Amino acid sequence: MMPHKNRREFFRSFSGMLGGVALTSLLAAETAGPLAPKQSHFPAKARNVIFFFQDGGPSHIDLYDPKPALQKWHGQPLPASMTKDLNFVFVKPDAKVLGCERVFKPYGQSGTEFSDYLPHIGANADDICLIRSMHTDAFNHHPGQALLFSGSTQFGRPTAGAWVSYGLGSESQNLPAFVVLSSGKGSSGGATNWASGFLPSTYAGTVFRNSGEPILYLPNPPGVTAETQRARLDLIRSLNEERQYETGDASIASRVHSYELAFRMQSAAPQLLNFSKESAKTLEEYGVNKEPTHPYAVNCLLARRMVESGVRFVMLAHSSWDHHQELNKKLKVNCDVTDRPIGALIRDLKGRGLLDSTLLIWAGEFGRTPMGQLERVDEDPGRDHHPNCFSIWAAGGGIKGGQVIGKTDDIGLQVAEDPVHIHDLQATMLHCLGLEHTRLTYRHMGRDFRLTDVGGKVVGQMLA
Repeated sequence: MMPHKNRREFFRSFSGMLGGVALTSLLAAETAGPLAPKQSHFPAKARNVIFFFQDGGPSHIDLYDPKPALQKWHGQPLPASMTKDLNFVFVKPDAKVLGCERVFKPYGQSGTEFSDYLPHIGANADDICLIRSMHTDAFNHHPGQALLFSGSTQFGRPTAGAWVSYGLGSESQNLPAFVVLSSGKGSSGGATNWASGFLPSTYAGTVFRNSGEPILYLPNPPGVTAETQRARLDLIRSLNEERQYETGDASIASRVHSYELAFRMQSAAPQLLNFSKESAKTLEEYGVNKEPTHPYAVNCLLARRMVESGVRFVMLAHSSWDHHQELNKKLKVNCDVTDRPIGALIRDLKGRGLLDSTLLIWAGEFGRTPMGQLERVDEDPGRDHHPNCFSIWAAGGGIKGGQVIGKTDDIGLQVAEDPVHIHDLQATMLHCLGLEHTRLTYRHMGRDFRLTDVGGKVVGQMLA
């Protein structure tokens, strides 16, 4: 009886007849990188995502959802009937209402109202779809962020950027499919917000720095030239491929791909931070060369350059918006950092013809309570975590701008009209990318998982 030969052994046995070129082609097909571009489920409006993650839970009442009635309630506790079924972290149900000091004004032809802390985002109102009726299931930061990005409050699931990279691959040969740019004081969820979970690690987010080395330890150490590094990688690749032919282990192909991508990134990544070809006007509009906008402005400009380079999913994580005290002071600090660069990025993408193919999402993990939180009598109050209603916005690829979806009650305590759950936002994001959220699955531990868990529906009103 002839010994069993697997497919790779068969190819090798008949390499002479097939010819070197044909064999190389066949084997290359088997070892194609896991981030090779993939076909979407249906024609997509968006090709890329830029996700502005505002870590900590920004106050919807003070930024996006004007509530004049709050002033009437200021200093008074709400009736028990209004708070009996709500979950709070720090404040008590009988806490006193905190009025809003912000001034709202309408912007654009749509007349959408934005806070006086957000004039640059507001100036793009006609491109923005503002959702005022978001709600979530978690009232603490880490579970709330896990739900926002992985569809579950249980840790260890793949995150949104990983799912998108898994579903569509990347259009960039020299950069990761999923990149993370961070600023601020540090995220509650940290790396779990861009982890690949049980998906292969290839799909996890890669953290870039906005100064110095874009990725730590990416450059070669002193004395190691690019030629030496290339020769070393060629040897490693040949050994890995030999082992893959023998075992059929698909993870080896992923390992080869990771080595090769890292080598290409050694040249490509530093170029992203070279702004010498950007016009002085562009740098000025983003606020790159001034404070306090500099760090976030650099990240926004990097996000545009990454989208131009084919990066599929870019997360800009800025923290912290967790304003339990000194609400107006601390809220202004974060808005002064982020508002101008975001407004400039929207205009820049639109001017370059990239907004139609780039989906923008601005979101935190939840909102803030109408009731104030006061730790000491000599301290300015803040607001507590509030999952029952909050605001997010989307713009660009596949989104119908210049509109507001949903309403909250007179004080921003509960959704009053057109509720949108986190799973609905995730389903809509995937739809804009040409992915049916119930079909984008991965089998793990005996069952199929997906980003939207067991829920979610596309919000048709959001779509262009």
